[in-house]
Amino acid sequence: MEKDYSLYFKNAVKASRTIHRLAKETVNTVLLEVADAVVADSAAILEANQKDLIRMSADDPKYDRLQLSNERLADMAQEMRNVAALESPLGELISADTLPNGLQLSKIRVPLGVIGVIYEARPNVTLDVFSLCFKTGNIAVLKGGSDAEFSNIALARVIHRILEAHDIDINVATLLPAEREATAALLNAVGFVDVLIPRGSQSLITYVRRNSKIPVIETGAGIVHTYFDLSGDTVKGTGIIFNSKTRRVSVCNSLDCLLIHNDRLSDLAALIMPLAEKSVQIFADELAYAAVANLYPGELLHPASADDFGTEFLDYKMAIKTVGGLDAALAHISDHSSRHSEAIIAEDEEIINIFLSAVDAAAVYANASTAFTDGGQFGLGAEIGISTQKLHARGPMGLVELTSYKWVVRGNGQIR
Repeated sequence: MEKDYSLYFKNAVKASRTIHRLAKETVNTVLLEVADAVVADSAAILEANQKDLIRMSADDPKYDRLQLSNERLADMAQEMRNVAALESPLGELISADTLPNGLQLSKIRVPLGVIGVIYEARPNVTLDVFSLCFKTGNIAVLKGGSDAEFSNIALARVIHRILEAHDIDINVATLLPAEREATAALLNAVGFVDVLIPRGSQSLITYVRRNSKIPVIETGAGIVHTYFDLSGDTVKGTGIIFNSKTRRVSVCNSLDCLLIHNDRLSDLAALIMPLAEKSVQIFADELAYAAVANLYPGELLHPASADDFGTEFLDYKMAIKTVGGLDAALAHISDHSSRHSEAIIAEDEEIINIFLSAVDAAAVYANASTAFTDGGQFGLGAEIGISTQKLHARGPMGLVELTSYKWVVRGNGQIR
């Protein structure tokens, strides 16, 4: 007998009718108490996380995203506290005007409504989405992957316990069952869910976009490039490349492809040598391969194939492409980018300005690591994802990006 998921969605809509009545102080208190409870309940959460981890190979690129620790739980709790400390955008007056007929128009920031989020082995998303949605008066309908089932349940229990203590409808944070059938139901929850946000691999995002009957905000995969220009500083470049690639390889802002000016190939070995400490495998085109063949460890150096360009590795792997200059770099990025994060290392201001203007991406960098593409780093407290599309929101999606607006019209008997 086919399972009916409609009750989850109906309860979420019902909860949306009351959440806007919560005082800002109550919202912030709940967020702070959930953060404290996550830390206090860390042993139970980590035990649940271990049940998920034993089902996944440690070699799987998703393993790092799935794995929790006391430190990671503390960081997740701190992000919730950061969100609590931010000013809510709800009720913000975006614009106001009085028409010649006396009608007073106000454009006011309001919640999106019921937000469905489909995500893979990322239990931190459970807390990120709840905190951002709750702060902005939205209802979070969470559909985590089966890989993180036990972790998500444990985190949802903490959230619900605190909500119940404040007599708040627990359906403001609805965790759907982990089975795939729940995903199909969410994709078809027309009339219940206002917007759907997928977080995960390109295959997941593409699947959601193609099959959803609900408007989708894409939080795309990150195929990230850094271009080292003729004017690039080697010391800056070495640090930026190392950090961009190795800080955390399983996240979407990690460097995938280094583009290097062909007149700077003599510096390539110095630029990438620190990567060997992390056993980063290099897939280099012919010129780049020749430049480092006797310098970079042979077991980590491979000739690049066409498929290595335009690949999101999510691993200790990086491609290198030699280019003749800025125009060639821009062309390669245009052909292979996912429009997430792109960077240039250069000292020539004219070159920098052209790059920043010409590259079509949610975040563009000059002389800085792409690892900063993150809601917390951008001062947003946390993020619900990195939008790579251009409608509604682009880049890290924080509180403001989870709102829409409505027109409020005040009159005194005017008729048309």
